[in-house]
Amino acid sequence: MPHVNWLAVLAAAASSFVLGGIWYSALFAKPWQAAAGVSDAQVAGGNKALMFGGAFALALVQSAVFAMFLGPDPAPMLGVGAGFSAGLCWVAAGLGLTYLFERRSLKLFLINGGYATLQFTLIGAILGVWR
Repeated sequence: MPHVNWLAVLAAAASSFVLGGIWYSALFAKPWQAAAGVSDAQVAGGNKALMFGGAFALALVQSAVFAMFLGPDPAPMLGVGAGFSAGLCWVAAGLGLTYLFERRSLKLFLINGGYATLQFTLIGAILGVWR
């Protein structure tokens, strides 16, 4: 198994979690709800521990695998550039493919794809800087 800086992975996962909280509440809560067809009752309901715990666990997986992808000693700008590219060209483009066939709106794509792009840019930056 490649060398992984687990503290950097935890920080990168935490940054994804914080960014998601800001992105989907303070910045785009209502536009995202409308575009995704999620009601206020749905947002308020559900098992919050499962949702947030699951979100953090998945962010850990994303960050750990991305750390393995970058290697043991990535340069800071490599982390940022690879993170931006992965977010935009892998994750957002993948969402776009799915959204085309699901006939989802451009607005939802831009909100979710924008989050993924910033999320991976931030993950890459943290992994690149934290050597």
